[in-house]
Amino acid sequence: MAILNNTWFPAEVPPKPNGHYAHIVMLRVTESYALFQTDGELNTARVRSGLTQAEPMTRIEIFKRKQTTPERLTGRELLRRYGFLSDQPSTDRRVTMDAQNKPICDYNEAFCMGCPDCICYGFAIGDSGSEKSKIIADTAFSLTDYAYSHESRTLNAPYEDGTMSRHGVVTSRINEQDHVRPGVIFPAIITAHDLSSNLFRYVLNNVIRTRHYGAQTTRTGTMRNHLIAVILSDGEIFSNLKFTQRLYDMLTDQGILIPPDPVDLSRTVTAAREVLPELLREDGVRIDQLVTGSELDALLAEIRPDNGEQARELLAGAFQDSQAYYKRWIEKARPATRGRAMGSA
Repeated sequence: MAILNNTWFPAEVPPKPNGHYAHIVMLRVTESYALFQTDGELNTARVRSGLTQAEPMTRIEIFKRKQTTPERLTGRELLRRYGFLSDQPSTDRRVTMDAQNKPICDYNEAFCMGCPDCICYGFAIGDSGSEKSKIIADTAFSLTDYAYSHESRTLNAPYEDGTMSRHGVVTSRINEQDHVRPGVIFPAIITAHDLSSNLFRYVLNNVIRTRHYGAQTTRTGTMRNHLIAVILSDGEIFSNLKFTQRLYDMLTDQGILIPPDPVDLSRTVTAAREVLPELLREDGVRIDQLVTGSELDALLAEIRPDNGEQARELLAGAFQDSQAYYKRWIEKARPATRGRAMGSA
């Protein structure tokens, strides 16, 4: 039997907001040195440390797009891997399908408007149209203070012999950059608004699979998303900052936060599960389902594909629902701008 209440989700994506909110509550934890920066410096904010702990604290921030962009790119990669999207770049915006009749969806260049990525995360194509993102994300804040959460690393570019000098001249290719330390925790919530059950599973799978965040595209920036709960409700729930501050209060009272020592992740996960009920009571929204603990483990086992056929099945359901929305609400509104209809022969 499915863990998630599939009948709660709309049968198809509605054209107007219908109040179906599915929240993914998690702890994002760095597992290597990461960069979340603007203009060469880590993004930080000076905020209250807790809701009861009044002293101010400087926290590292992860802005919305630095969270959602890697996740949507993970999904797009899977759609190409299993044959739902073309791997060809767009050379003519009037051509929407490749020779194998797969949609050409060129990220930030020529969106196809009808794949799960476009419908879930939105797109904008100038005068040709746009679709608002149905994924709501907000800035995430580090649980611990900036002073204990970052480290300055020296970067260099040595010559082939491994030295920094050549013909007696020392190179100036040395740089120093602040990085987020491994083990830093960012409590966060991703909300899916009015998605079908299949499309929500697509988004949840993206969150589970994504491993790299931040400015680096190499092996640095590794981050693991530890899911705490999936919540179905009729409205938005508490903010990332409130979640972080309430968690900080509890961990401080329990004597778990002992800077500069790393925070115990297992105890933090336990504390995060304990603060959820109280935070939800304060929100005043109707909770239709709260999935946590062993039920959440079962849901994740249900979502994670064991083989390629199961992965294809998950993506096929999402693609079918996104195509239905496209054909009903997007394609017919712009018949002259998209050439051949998506999915047509």
